[in-house]
Amino acid sequence: MMKDAIKEAEILSQALPYIQKYSHKIIVVKYGGNAMKNEELKHNVMTDIVLLSEIGIKVVLVHGGGPSINAMLDKVGIKPKFINGLRYTDKETMDVVQMVLAGQTNKELVSILNGKGAKAVGVCGSDASLIVAKKYESEDDLGYVGQVDQINPSLIYDLLDQHYIPVIASVGCDSEGNAYNINADIAASSIAQELGAENMVLVSDVPGILKDPKDETSLYSNISSDQIDELIESDYISGGMIPKVNCIKTALAGGVKKSCIIDGRIPHSLLIEILSKQGIGTLFTRKETL
Repeated sequence: MMKDAIKEAEILSQALPYIQKYSHKIIVVKYGGNAMKNEELKHNVMTDIVLLSEIGIKVVLVHGGGPSINAMLDKVGIKPKFINGLRYTDKETMDVVQMVLAGQTNKELVSILNGKGAKAVGVCGSDASLIVAKKYESEDDLGYVGQVDQINPSLIYDLLDQHYIPVIASVGCDSEGNAYNINADIAASSIAQELGAENMVLVSDVPGILKDPKDETSLYSNISSDQIDELIESDYISGGMIPKVNCIKTALAGGVKKSCIIDGRIPHSLLIEILSKQGIGTLFTRKETL
């Protein structure tokens, strides 16, 4: 028993430098997609966020919820439509997106966090004009798919100053009151830049960037921003990982100190990344910080 207690104390003491490093700093955690499917792991991620908040780290949670949107569309008889990997969002689909993200998913995450002793508040991009959006510019008409035009962070700062955890659904709104579906990675990147975040963590369902997609041990543990284009051209970064990594590249260029992709399937991966020397997943940094 005493040996176990000593081991636990050693683990806590090893986390001290990282607690001091991140104390009173902002980290943006993007959580969504398939990483949200497993209820036990979802609770693990939320527990990690509560712990980080309790030790003085200012956590901003940005979430998507594609699988939940698809499930609700199926229930109401709307068939999802994708154009070049992007969800076509007509008015009926947008109503469902808003209902699921800003309602069901957002409030579920808030309830879990508050149930673990946190002070979490759920908002979406249209609250206090947090995410001002405009129609996504594309060769194909994607309907109510939006891109970020402006981030107004005062609501986030107000919540953080009062020791709340902002939980932000990736729905934006334009000046005419039209709601838009915003990719959660893009929303998180834009918010992290505006806040000057110390770290932007993308919780995914993959280990990170792999040299060999069939070998999860072939992980790139560190990538500098100037390597990203080369890795894309060499197909080490491919498919759906390309827009995710481009969001990271934009965030780093916009002032975010570092970013990482971690595997949300691993219990407490967020704590391992933030509070340990070895970290987990793939860490992205600006060239001068490596």
